[in-house]
Order: sequence, then C-alpha cells, then structure tokens
Amino acid sequence: MRKNFGAKPYLYPQPVLIIATYGEDGTPDAMNAAWGGISETNQISMCLSAEHKTVKNILARGAFTVSMADVEHVAECDYVGIVSANKVPDKLERAGFHTQKSELVDAPIIEELPMTLECRLISYEEESCRLVGEIINVSAEERILDENGKIDPSKLNPITFDPVHNAYLKLGEKVGNAFGDGMKLK
Repeated sequence: MRKNFGAKPYLYPQPVLIIATYGEDGTPDAMNAAWGGISETNQISMCLSAEHKTVKNILARGAFTVSMADVEHVAECDYVGIVSANKVPDKLERAGFHTQKSELVDAPIIEELPMTLECRLISYEEESCRLVGEIINVSAEERILDENGKIDPSKLNPITFDPVHNAYLKLGEKVGNAFGDGMKLK
C-alpha cells in the first residue's frame, strides 16, 4: 500500500550545488542550492529566487561556477546556504573557503571543492526563478580522478539533500552498469 504526500519537492538524489559568483566589488560569494540539474548536454538549470545576492551577481556578471558539495565540507557548504551574503558579505571567507578565478568565466572556483562546472548565463526567468547556464568547462582536482583520468565519484564523495528529513546523505556504492545491465532483458 502507498501513502500519498501531495505535491512536494521530493526527488532522490538531489545534488547539493554550491554556486559561486563575484559581487560588484569583486568579493567572492557562494550559496547552497538543491533544486538543480543538467537540462541539456551542455546546460545546467536551477531554481533560484531573485532576492539571493548570488542571483544578482550572476545577472550582473553573466557567469557563475557550480561545485558539488562533498562529505568533507558538509558544515561549510551548509553555512553558505543558511547565511545570506546580503547580510554577511564575507560569508565565503568565514566558511573557511578559498577561491581562485576561473580562467574561462568571470566567477570564482572554490579550491576546497574538487569538482566545478564553469558556466556562462544563458537565461533567467524571474517569475519561475529558473536560471540556465551554459557549461563552458568542468574542472576537477587530480586527486579525485581514477586510473583512466576520469572523475571517480567515490573519490569526489558528493552528498545529496534529503528534503523529507532536511538531511545530507553520502552517496553509496556502484550497483550496476548504465546502458548495459538492461540489455539482458531485451
């Protein structure tokens, strides 16, 4: 038997995305967002309300980066989501994060988070809060690469957001092969 919950934003897994920008004065800023994902092969879409300082920065600069929150930085990633840069302009520094400028877009890369999507703004719809960015580059620290030079999720150690319990969960182990395991059912 099933239980109905009504219309809720329940979807698993929900990535924990850390979106970084530069403010008007060049101060790095970041926010935590869980409502986003890949919407085209070279695009990311997120639901971000216009009152966020990060959204204002993206609209002014036309660029942003998106890093995956990881197990090692849960507290820091949560902090940038619960403190507003409108009130605490140096919240990224207070979280203990360090940045470097992306070589490809006008946005910071958070050094402690090992994988980053470097993006250029495509569009923002204020009514729906839908922000779309073109992925210009994906950069990753060598320490999270496998022996073939590809990103290893077990080394990245990303977390997911549990909207039912307001919790962060560590993603698990490999359980199958995409585009392969289903072939036995043909």
